[in-house]
Amino acid sequence: MIDDLDGIDWASMSHAYGPADGVPGWLRAMASPDPQVRERAFGDFYGAAHHQGDVYSCTALCVPHLFALAADSATPDRAAVAELLLSIGREAAGRGDEVCVDPDGTESTACGDSCALMRERVDALIAFTSDPDPRVRRAGIEGVGLFLDDVERAVALLRERLAAEGGITERLLIVHTTADLAIRLPYGGDSATGLLYAWSEAAEDPGTRLAALVHRARCAPEEIGEGTVTTAIGLLRDLTSATATDPEGTDPSGACVCADEDEATDVPPQIAAAFADLDRFNRVHAPTTSLLRTFHAVLDGRLPERRLLLAEQLRSPDAGTRYDAIRTAQDLITTWRGDHSRLVTLLAGCLLPDDPYTAAAAAESLGRLAPVCEPAREALASYVAGQRAAHGPGVWAAPRPVLRRAHQEAVMALARLGDPRALPDLLTGLDSGRDIWRAIEVCGHLPSAAGELTPRLCRILSETAFSAQGPDLSTGALISTLAALGDPGAVPALAEAAGAAVRHERWRTAACAVDALASFGPRAAPAPPAPRPRADPRALARRAAAAAALWDIGQDATEAVPRLSALLATCRNAEAADALGRIGASAAPALTRLRPLLEAGYDWTRVHAAAALWDIGGEPEAETVLDTLLTAWDGNDATAPFVLSCLDRMGPAAAPARARIEAELELPRRSVTFQGVAADEKLQDACHTILVGLDGPESIAAIRQWARVNGFAVHRRGRIPAPVRESWSEVRGHG
Repeated sequence: MIDDLDGIDWASMSHAYGPADGVPGWLRAMASPDPQVRERAFGDFYGAAHHQGDVYSCTALCVPHLFALAADSATPDRAAVAELLLSIGREAAGRGDEVCVDPDGTESTACGDSCALMRERVDALIAFTSDPDPRVRRAGIEGVGLFLDDVERAVALLRERLAAEGGITERLLIVHTTADLAIRLPYGGDSATGLLYAWSEAAEDPGTRLAALVHRARCAPEEIGEGTVTTAIGLLRDLTSATATDPEGTDPSGACVCADEDEATDVPPQIAAAFADLDRFNRVHAPTTSLLRTFHAVLDGRLPERRLLLAEQLRSPDAGTRYDAIRTAQDLITTWRGDHSRLVTLLAGCLLPDDPYTAAAAAESLGRLAPVCEPAREALASYVAGQRAAHGPGVWAAPRPVLRRAHQEAVMALARLGDPRALPDLLTGLDSGRDIWRAIEVCGHLPSAAGELTPRLCRILSETAFSAQGPDLSTGALISTLAALGDPGAVPALAEAAGAAVRHERWRTAACAVDALASFGPRAAPAPPAPRPRADPRALARRAAAAAALWDIGQDATEAVPRLSALLATCRNAEAADALGRIGASAAPALTRLRPLLEAGYDWTRVHAAAALWDIGGEPEAETVLDTLLTAWDGNDATAPFVLSCLDRMGPAAAPARARIEAELELPRRSVTFQGVAADEKLQDACHTILVGLDGPESIAAIRQWARVNGFAVHRRGRIPAPVRESWSEVRGHG
């Protein structure tokens, strides 16, 4: 069949990067005896004809030819071909009969066609299930679940395969496929469901019983009972005692991937690290990981049961199970609100000095969970101190990549908690230049150490080559860190950076530098003015920042308001509106330009305009502002932090928003999850602060008095810590 490739008009079709005339060459190269040629061919096909899993017309036409390759014993890597077929079939089955659109805009039935071709060749998939190559067998088993429509035949085949397979990976896959079959073909699923029940009760090995129990729950989540999770935990323990994995031993590239960051000297370190992170993210270290993640997905909001299961995973004697549970725990805490202190403590227990590979993963997760990772503070500090004692004060720059990464992640997590015990290592990073970008990333969380950090950061900024070509991945972060530290000693360096960025037309960097200067307010007034940009559309961000700085630094409303008003008609209208709001009543001439923005089609334009309207016009604008803010919040969850910041400024005028704020606090799932845990924690703080403010000063006084009596600490006016709020709410609820 490969010889028939030239009879197809490939050039009339498209893949992700243009005409598909290169596809037949890739198919032929997949049969090459040269492994490098084959690898390139598969890479090209996945990258263009099956780009990010898409199925195009040219992809569907390849299915018969791929089957021919997989069936030919002379094909050097039949397993890779079978896996490619499965990937195409899985994606096509997931889309069903929906109309596909090829990259050239042509509508097609590529997904439906691919499924039909797979079903026509289902006997070949069945043959794959008994192939000597386990990778081919796995592709065949999953393919049977997707494309064999005869339930009885499929069930008989899967029962037979389970009896024949001795490997845990294949056995778990067979059970998973049986559940897929029961879900896909519910009219004949009783036999498949019955098989799951039988396996869960009587299978010889604990792995099969555990998988059958999980997939029974997947098929019928309403039948999950009180004992389901405890039974699963017992089976997991039995299975763990029979198998053991070692993350670094199972996948030795645990250290090698980190080493690649060092070797790729022509690649910015942030990019090298991002690819290493992606590689680690896709690794699986224990055969039960996919099964347990499925179980967590089925349990969903049953948080007590999930925490119980995760506690077992994180304390498992099997290193691979522990490692893979770290990400699952992070995902749970990132998704759901509530008291996660026990899980955080268990994550901290994975900071093992003799296992830097696992310790690095645990520290990285804890860092991403700040400030919820507070219960891990002392464990992080102890780990950092222990590493310094064991490997010397320069361990931040240790030559062994996996050890270095583990230490750096722990230091960064500690810094995100504002803990000064992270400072010595951050100074080592700034002074040595080793992974300096990692140190810069978290220095802003230590304003109390600005005296030591600011001079070093200013030196680094002064050495920046603004004339260099290519993307600048560090300067913006460096400037933002100096602003976060708030040390006026940074003003001259920031002013010089703003001027250099303008001279070299680095407009984003220039805008960032001017914004940083503006954050110092009048304290930045002694700084020499940066050169004014030309009337270049690319300089809009810099122009907006400079116009805002006229007020933030110079407090000159007379010059700032006209410039900012003009910017309301550009794509920088949000920044302009914010700056006008900071000016307040003196920006009243801009109201006539702000009001039309309340009808804009973009949510963010409307909320920024509404907030400015309140800050400038005050009480008379309250009804309009509230309607705009709450409508945007209901339509776009991401606007919540900005909306709440305005509601906080509105004080008693925000009373009509009380119901919406209370509804937000009742949500069990986190909001603005794409911004991280910290953003949702701040959002909840803002909600509580507004509600406390609406209750009046007497309520705040009552809470503070109650907190003192009960041993809580309340620091800033209106900022009531979460434990105090929750305890107070419970007291109020009981009268």
